Amino acid sequence: MSVVEFGGAGQGVLLLHGLMSRATAWWPVAQWLKPFGRVVGIDQRGHGRNPQRGPFRTEDFVADAAAAIEDLGLGPAVVIGHSMGGLHAWCLAATRPDLVRAIVVEDFAPDNRGRTVDEWKWLFDAWPVPFQSLAHVTSYFGAQVFAEYFEEREDGWHLIAEMDDLYEIAGHWGTRAYWDEIDRVRCPSLVIEAGQGGQLPNQMAEAARRSDGQYLHVPEAGHVVHATAPWVYRGAVEAFLSTSISPV
Repeated sequence: MSVVEFGGAGQGVLLLHGLMSRATAWWPVAQWLKPFGRVVGIDQRGHGRNPQRGPFRTEDFVADAAAAIEDLGLGPAVVIGHSMGGLHAWCLAATRPDLVRAIVVEDFAPDNRGRTVDEWKWLFDAWPVPFQSLAHVTSYFGAQVFAEYFEEREDGWHLIAEMDDLYEIAGHWGTRAYWDEIDRVRCPSLVIEAGQGGQLPNQMAEAARRSDGQYLHVPEAGHVVHATAPWVYRGAVEAFLSTSISPV
């Protein structure tokens, strides 16, 4: 397991990144989270510097997150996840409530049944790989955070994660729904939806309603809300944590 210790002390705050990302991409968020506890990010399997390549079921990712909380002594932790990481945070809270104090989930999909990677695979195939520089990467994607997803090789900059792994992970989501897990969460929760994220409508609001959680829609935000609307995201998360847990 690849672990990034961002600092802070006391109760655990575990950060779970989204598809194709890595733990270090959370660095700007981690800086203002440190008053709330010990902030730790992990590279999920198939991502970053985690050597684990599959299997890629949701249950496998959730088991990894549970192991991180137990092995690092973070529990019960606040678990914050983006997209794929948000799904894993939710499922962790549903299946291991003893390890989770509260969750923040950002632009995730409870039910993608029937959707396939073919709907967006062409976007990945159209990338001008290799990118010529990190400036090329950030210019192409429109956000500095994407630079964290890439590494320099002899011929230029390449995504760290393997595309076939990403397609397998995302393909799994199209085969099932997670409403049972949604209904099982009883800890405090905050759901943040991007207005321009491309997720199916109404699902995140429904997830918050079913779990008696808080919900925020950010119309101007792209899929990575914490990067495209950082002050809105920060304000919402800090307010939520301030009322759900005590800063240390």
